[in-house]
Amino acid sequence: MEERGAGSAGAGSPGAAQVEEELTRLLGGVAAVRREIGGWIVGQEEAVEELLVTLLAGGHALLEGVPGLGKTLLIRTLAGALDLDFRRIQFTPDLMPGDITGTEVLEEDRATGRREVRFLRGPVFTQVLLADEINRAPPKTQAALLEAMQEGSVSAGGETLRLPVPFLVLATQNPIEQEGTYPLPEAQLDRFLLKVRLDYPSSTEEVEILRSTTGAGRAAVTPSLDAAGILRLRELVREVPISEVLLEYAARLVRCTRPGSDETAPDAGRWLRWGAGPRAGQAMILGAKSLALLRGRLHVTPDDLRRVAPAVLRHRVLLNFRAEAEGIPVDRVIQDILDSVPPPAGRPG
Repeated sequence: MEERGAGSAGAGSPGAAQVEEELTRLLGGVAAVRREIGGWIVGQEEAVEELLVTLLAGGHALLEGVPGLGKTLLIRTLAGALDLDFRRIQFTPDLMPGDITGTEVLEEDRATGRREVRFLRGPVFTQVLLADEINRAPPKTQAALLEAMQEGSVSAGGETLRLPVPFLVLATQNPIEQEGTYPLPEAQLDRFLLKVRLDYPSSTEEVEILRSTTGAGRAAVTPSLDAAGILRLRELVREVPISEVLLEYAARLVRCTRPGSDETAPDAGRWLRWGAGPRAGQAMILGAKSLALLRGRLHVTPDDLRRVAPAVLRHRVLLNFRAEAEGIPVDRVIQDILDSVPPPAGRPG
């Protein structure tokens, strides 16, 4: 480790040594998770890193990519490598909120004839939930899941039922099939920490995909990290220090996305209808802290903020009609904004 976090004991103390030893062990587990995923998923290193950032930051992620890129396999493999309970919900136009959260049923005791209402828990009561093609379900059903994500609980029969911890929702959507879909409103998209893009593989990667998926079957996924380790890493992420200069830099990146402001970046004013809210800044800081920890550092750099910024911002800004008409991709606008805001000089820490 390069530095100890603000919440760690003083340098050289038994407490500091213990924390460093614990962190080394936990990060070794994360590295093993990454290797395990790499044994099943060819390429997509950036997407894998962003999923691990989401996990350590305690957020949820929206995955977008054309069919056949392995989104479902990636999520299943991640859940297996983390030794967490996993459920999958296929979102369809007829899916109801109760199909996600659970329903109340009237049961009769055959011996006594007594009737009572019992709540049957839905698939949301798990640790890793794959919400497949979330934009195919109607808004009321989407809202039921997003409320559970936000609150970490489900209300039923006058009671509040807590969801398992850790609780991680990974939702997928197809960017090219829009017929019969219900796009998530911007306010609901804001509840996802990151929006992860999966791209087509390179030619070499595509050959490897063909080789690995058409041969003999592979062994089961080996768990490398457990729930207790994940929760401890989330605590350590919060302890990673960040300088006032970088807090100001993150706030400026977010504020530059808002059209009509004195701080608006030129490309935001040209291509965006509206920009990101304060939650984007929170996501950027937590994402940068998680990334720093993943990379073996206990301090945040400007590059950490710039690395997570596209995944933080791409679902929190809205292109205007001119950008849509001219086919301007949102990631290009975000990159132009990043290029227009110089990072702090040196290594703040």
